[in-house]
Amino acid sequence: MGRIYKILSRAEWAAAKAAGRFEGSAVDLKDGFIHFSTAGQAAETARRHFAGQSDLVFLEIEADDLGADLRWEPSRGGDLFPHLYGPLDAGLVRTVTEAPLGADGVPQLGGLA
Repeated sequence: MGRIYKILSRAEWAAAKAAGRFEGSAVDLKDGFIHFSTAGQAAETARRHFAGQSDLVFLEIEADDLGADLRWEPSRGGDLFPHLYGPLDAGLVRTVTEAPLGADGVPQLGGLA
């Protein structure tokens, strides 16, 4: 399936690392699953949902590591988005990258943006 990505605050990630798991951001908890994006979806997710927010990190996870709790469901424009129905084990995060704001106020996601 490949890699999937999560944008969240540095404080949320620090708490998740300390707990050993990420239960979700406020919107995730409200929706009942943890929202992820593919590489092709991540820049638009950053633009729509994180513009103007600083102190963000970008997590990279191997989709296959999440097992049956990961479901691909239609969302924005009918695209299939990865949704995790359960907590994210912090040990499954492959890389954590700073996501500084660009000149347009949108978080920059390294080679994906």
